[in-house]
Amino acid sequence: MSLFSISGLLADVHQQKIYPAVVTVQDGIIVSVEETVLPDDAPAYYLLPGFIDSHVHIESSMLVPSEFARLAVVHGTVATISDPHEIANVCGMEGVEFMISNGKTVPFKFNFGASSCVPATVFETAGAVLDAGDVEQLLQRDEIRYLSEMMNFPGVLFKDEEVMKKIAAAHRLGKPVDGHAPGLRGEKAKQYIDAGISTDHECFTAAEALDKLQYGMKVIIREGSAARNFDALIGLLNDWPDSMMFCSDDKHPDSLVLGHINQLCARAVANGVDLFKVLKAACVNPVLHYKPGVGLLRPGDPADFILVKDLVNFEVIKTYINGELVAENGQSLIVRKTEAGMNADTKPVNNFTCEPVHASAFHYPKPAKETIEVIEALDGQLITNKLMLDVAPLLADNNSSLVGNTEKDVLKIVVVNRYRQAKPAVAFIKNTGLEEGAIASSVAHDSHNIVAVGVDDDSISRAVNLVIEKEGGVSAVSSKREMILPLPVAGLMSMEDGYKVAADYTAIDEMTKKELGSTLSSPFMTLSFMALLVIPHLKLSDLGLFDGDSFSFV
Repeated sequence: MSLFSISGLLADVHQQKIYPAVVTVQDGIIVSVEETVLPDDAPAYYLLPGFIDSHVHIESSMLVPSEFARLAVVHGTVATISDPHEIANVCGMEGVEFMISNGKTVPFKFNFGASSCVPATVFETAGAVLDAGDVEQLLQRDEIRYLSEMMNFPGVLFKDEEVMKKIAAAHRLGKPVDGHAPGLRGEKAKQYIDAGISTDHECFTAAEALDKLQYGMKVIIREGSAARNFDALIGLLNDWPDSMMFCSDDKHPDSLVLGHINQLCARAVANGVDLFKVLKAACVNPVLHYKPGVGLLRPGDPADFILVKDLVNFEVIKTYINGELVAENGQSLIVRKTEAGMNADTKPVNNFTCEPVHASAFHYPKPAKETIEVIEALDGQLITNKLMLDVAPLLADNNSSLVGNTEKDVLKIVVVNRYRQAKPAVAFIKNTGLEEGAIASSVAHDSHNIVAVGVDDDSISRAVNLVIEKEGGVSAVSSKREMILPLPVAGLMSMEDGYKVAADYTAIDEMTKKELGSTLSSPFMTLSFMALLVIPHLKLSDLGLFDGDSFSFV
């Protein structure tokens, strides 16, 4: 039988005190936690429960679950509450099955949800549909812990039959329902919460979050690669320590190499939040809410805990999951799973059926009106602004069509249907900063068609066709060269080593900024949300320009 002990300064969240202790583990279970006296020369390391990301789409890391785990454990993350919504929109039930099966190949606690909105809306073309029957079938599985974010909040408010069936199934099976209702306040927020929606990770102001907290909802503080709401919300943790959690939502691979929930703990403590309130959000509250089978450093619990150098920077020395040492001194000890060594259930899946697109497909005829609707991208936010801009600066030399204008920072944005041959949707976007070339991506929430932005039609065509050639990926083209990071798993993820994917992503991100001139902090992440219709105010689907406020096409 496996038996070991580890000593350190225990940050006891339950008693809210720190004291020297020895933790004894047998066969993956903590059998005792005893106060002790540490030798004078013993390193003063701290023992904490492992960190949990309370809402994340693993697919957004561009890594399959087994590779995500290898990177995450280095930062003390032992579990995630994972919505497989992205791959479900592409591959349906087969995609969810891939995520579950691949996640089981490593010692990490993935807790997947049943995606509630596949497709997210009827105003775009997705690759699959999960109806109420499919969702209930998923919820009946032990691996499925909750009903994932209910983005169709109008459907909840108006008691849409299909929406209510999904919520009822979760309640009947005793599983929580995650929310997604950006900007919803007052009586409508109360109505949404009263329907049995228990969390929201979309609050972008303290006032909105407080509204929801007061109605009994749990608020998840999000800090990812694109949406960053930590600064706006962290002050609320002082007064609502039992009702808040941390999440990344979407974390690109280069960001995951640098840190995870440990970074949010460090920032929260730096903001003056009490340590034990921080640890409640990072470790305890997710366990109480989602029941993810994660231990909390108590006798009888699974041995899921970490050793950190201090309680300021939260630099992780060791990470244990079920008593197994999975990371030590910045190195992952999880063995990489190659495609060749995987069984049939974990083989890559995809859904990609489109042919190369000629530049002429992106022609935008001169409109009869003098102004057009333009998407304004906001750095670090999923929401966009809706602008009305004069067409004059966008007129081509022959005055018969509209083109991008780099001086005005207004460029063409296109969405190409990846599931069938169709005419691309074309519109204009402001604030990308691109001065030459184009970028494209098959990561385009939520239906994951191909989205691209560029200074001219030829560049857009080149970038899009690189993605089509690889059946998924992110690409960048300039007058001098082309780059692509292939994502052959559903057009969303790579099977390659996670650290290599992160390095390749860093390289293409750097090209986009230094060679193409993008001023966005995360150009590809921001691009991926320009087709996300459920987030206001103006977005582009493969079917056309969409007003997120009126929930209708422009």
